[in-house]
Amino acid sequence: MSNEIKGLQLWTGDHYNEGIGRDDIFDKLREECGVFGVFGHQDAAAVTFFGLHALQHRGEESAGICTVDTSDGNKFNYHREMGLVKEVFNQPILERLKGERAIGHVRYSTAGESKLSNAQPLVFKYRDGDLAIATNGNIVNAPEIRKELEDSGSIFQTSSDTEVIAHLIARSSKDFVEATRDALRRIVGGFAFLIMTNDKLIVASDPHGLRPLSMAAIGDGYLFASETCAFETVGGEYIRDVQPGEMIIVDESGIQYDRYDAGESRRAICAMEYIYFARPDSDINEINIHAARKRMGKRLAVESFVDADVVTGVPDSSISAAIGYAEQTGIPYELGLIKNKYTGRTFIQPSQELRERGVKMKLSAVRKVVEGKRVVMIDDSIVRGTTSLRIVNLLREAGATEVHVRITSPPFKNPCYYGIDTPDRKELIASSRTVEEIRQQINADSLAFLTDQGFMEAVGGFEGKYKHGMCMACFDNDYPTVVNEESDKSCSC
Repeated sequence: MSNEIKGLQLWTGDHYNEGIGRDDIFDKLREECGVFGVFGHQDAAAVTFFGLHALQHRGEESAGICTVDTSDGNKFNYHREMGLVKEVFNQPILERLKGERAIGHVRYSTAGESKLSNAQPLVFKYRDGDLAIATNGNIVNAPEIRKELEDSGSIFQTSSDTEVIAHLIARSSKDFVEATRDALRRIVGGFAFLIMTNDKLIVASDPHGLRPLSMAAIGDGYLFASETCAFETVGGEYIRDVQPGEMIIVDESGIQYDRYDAGESRRAICAMEYIYFARPDSDINEINIHAARKRMGKRLAVESFVDADVVTGVPDSSISAAIGYAEQTGIPYELGLIKNKYTGRTFIQPSQELRERGVKMKLSAVRKVVEGKRVVMIDDSIVRGTTSLRIVNLLREAGATEVHVRITSPPFKNPCYYGIDTPDRKELIASSRTVEEIRQQINADSLAFLTDQGFMEAVGGFEGKYKHGMCMACFDNDYPTVVNEESDKSCSC
């Protein structure tokens, strides 16, 4: 079925589900979204399926793939549904998605719009044919542009910011490449775009490089992904990262590297990619995530040593840092906390009592490891503080005599406007409490955070005056773009 839009026709799916519940047992930051693209592979859908599976940690609410079948008049085929990649796709569906080109998406929505109409890739018909868009990130000025477009007659069919750029492209009288270039210049925020037509694929990163995006070769074709771990999964050979403000155009004649931005913007890759979001086997800006997290743990040990019997990390993102802390201090590293990987998403709304007990469904303390021991618990961040309190209490219930909490990031004080699901400032525990007050609230014997300088030096690999090319606004309130405290922090994806 399709819905008419001025200058644009949105292709909608046949299945609809608004009943996906959110698991708020933990108050961890939510992953943003993940994108994956293929150009020039005979089984693009299957390659995209495996690529998205590698990016599943970036979004678990919906998944989608759109292909272009060059053997059938460059026809678009697509499928998207709510659920995990392995739930959304099966062999018959993938066989139906014929084509040598594809873009795919895994989504975590940050504004409560967990429904199929916002699942990506968004697929449209417009004056020059078909258009599909997948993105990771957030367009800060989308509300203003949306209002302007609606005032001039555009009708929006989703609450996704991504639809804004589709309307900007469709309403332009210029050719597709120039229309896309103009649209990218209009929007402000942190984003990584894959934009596909019947004969072209455009790949673009925001002028600050806030959201990660890399490219690889596969045979005579190309791959694009939010993280390099996806390339390893499908046998791609990493080429390089897509640069801030870059626009790459791929078609049958080859690949063209261009820019839509003058290159004068402040470079600012999201610091939380290194701390928490990216998989340990990914490289961002040619810096391995596992190695960077180990260095964070080592630096944290130098800055905030505490005598203890065992070091343990909160799985999964803090394991690498815990190993680094243990290596630096000589205190044994142990698996004191185990994550149950098979609990899946929560579809029920249990009572508060059951919700509290539900912590143990996802995380368990290993009694024989921590009982009678002084434990150093390494974690990547503290958001509201409720997660840290629950985990500290888990360790105490298992017999730990002391629990010393060490955090591999500076205190998280400010909300993100670039596609990460963060609470409002007043809900962030570090925005209004001292370290000692936080320590008391989470029931720890001691608490220490990695310093800003320690974090930057641990990640390493960056040059330039802007804090080594990273966005650390969530720690220091220094945003790379103009933001409004009242702005919607909704994720474009």
